Amino acid sequence: MLHRNPTNHAIAHPSERQGKISHGRSAVPDARAALVVAHPGHELCVHGWLEAARPITFLITDGSGRSGKSRVASTTKIITAAGASSGSVYGRFRDSTIYKALVEREFTPFVRSAEELAEAFVRERIDYVAGDAVEGVNPVHDACRLIINAAVQLANRGGGRIKNFDFALIGRQDTCPPELHDEAIWLRLGDEAFGRKLTAMRAYPELADEVNAGLDGEQAKILETYGDLFKDLEPVLERLGAEAFRVECLRPVRRTGNSPDFLDDVPFYERYAEKLVEQGRYNSVIRYRDHLRPLGDELQRMF
Repeated sequence: MLHRNPTNHAIAHPSERQGKISHGRSAVPDARAALVVAHPGHELCVHGWLEAARPITFLITDGSGRSGKSRVASTTKIITAAGASSGSVYGRFRDSTIYKALVEREFTPFVRSAEELAEAFVRERIDYVAGDAVEGVNPVHDACRLIINAAVQLANRGGGRIKNFDFALIGRQDTCPPELHDEAIWLRLGDEAFGRKLTAMRAYPELADEVNAGLDGEQAKILETYGDLFKDLEPVLERLGAEAFRVECLRPVRRTGNSPDFLDDVPFYERYAEKLVEQGRYNSVIRYRDHLRPLGDELQRMF
């Protein structure tokens, strides 16, 4: 049995910038939860929920990125300290392997991951799943969301009622569309829980630069690495600082197939990859229409 909110986890409501305070369903459910993320380290975004829900945690990649260094060990320390556990899919793929599979439209690893996740959700009697949101910033994050959606659909095909939630990775974690406020899971961390979250964030070695810049309100240092594209991310990150991470929000996922969000606008990851190709650092560009959308179509054919 998962424990309910400890005394230092207070119920959160939408922040003042979001308008009138909502009094919708906001407690962490006393239910079996799963966390599915593209990269180790994403669990830091919902560290308070991690402690409260103690989910079975699944990692699609090892977070090795261009450095080639796995982040799995760092995440294992985080989830162990929080009382969570690791799942059957746990840092199985190197980032380079997943990027190559996307570029070559070799979707078998994604389909098999969705199938294995679905089997785990049923076997572990999972009631709800939380994971990366589609944001158009990193193609592997968006691919992870497509995998989660397919896994939940597949697990529910026999009459299951597993609920599906996402959370923001870029910018504030309390971002939530007004129409989803009442059905979202909100946590406002008390000082003790918030302190543990900040400590965990600052102690994550492979993400030190990004985390410290966000917590210290100096994200401009990170944005500079994107060249003239920084203006696309600046509005999202300009309000960061430590307090931006106190409130956590898991939002119900409404779209479970391909999202039309980027059909009229080129996602950030395409424009950034184009710059890297020009610089000779990448050989090709992962595109939404050519790679992510076909992946979503392939995953939907599972049903």
